[in-house]
Amino acid sequence: MARSSGTDAPRITLTEPADLEDWAPGPGDVLTGDRIEGKRIDVLDLAGERLPDLELEECVVGTLRADAADLRGLRVRDSIVEVLDAPVLKASSSTWREVRVAGGRVGSAELYDAGLNGVEFVGMKLGFVNLRGSTLTDVVFRDCVIDELDIADARLLRVSFDGSTIRAAEGSNTRIDHVDLRTADLDRVERLEGFRGATIGADQLYTLAPLLAAQAGYRVD
Repeated sequence: MARSSGTDAPRITLTEPADLEDWAPGPGDVLTGDRIEGKRIDVLDLAGERLPDLELEECVVGTLRADAADLRGLRVRDSIVEVLDAPVLKASSSTWREVRVAGGRVGSAELYDAGLNGVEFVGMKLGFVNLRGSTLTDVVFRDCVIDELDIADARLLRVSFDGSTIRAAEGSNTRIDHVDLRTADLDRVERLEGFRGATIGADQLYTLAPLLAAQAGYRVD
């Protein structure tokens, strides 16, 4: 739906998977390149494992533990992760399509060269998020706390930050279309270079005026 400013909202169409088979994987049950489909998993513990090209499709995962796991090329589709626990998330060149991550904490997220389409992040604490060279289409960050976003060379189309706190967003050559910051908390923002072209509200403009002037090279006296 187009908003009054001409900034289009993300188009989220995720349907919660149904008719799932309960599965409780043990050590060694998940291998490199495996495809996990149609499962309801209370705890999926992949911490420290080397599992590039893993696929997760039409699943509901209660807690995904992925600290320091090698998840390069991960593909997650039509799935819900209720809690993502990953002090270090290594998922470069991954693909996320119609996915909701409904909570959790990620200290450092290596998501460069990734593709995110129809993805919701809800109530998450995110430290450093590396999205260099990634493509985000129809993505929502809702009620999240984000310390730093690196979106150099990324493409963002219909992305919103509803009720989220953002401290810094930086990067060059970022392509921005229909990126909405109007309901984000930007009161403590330190850097905003990466969001050139995004939509902000009039009240936010007043708050951000000193920062924007400094970035433009003006001295306010």
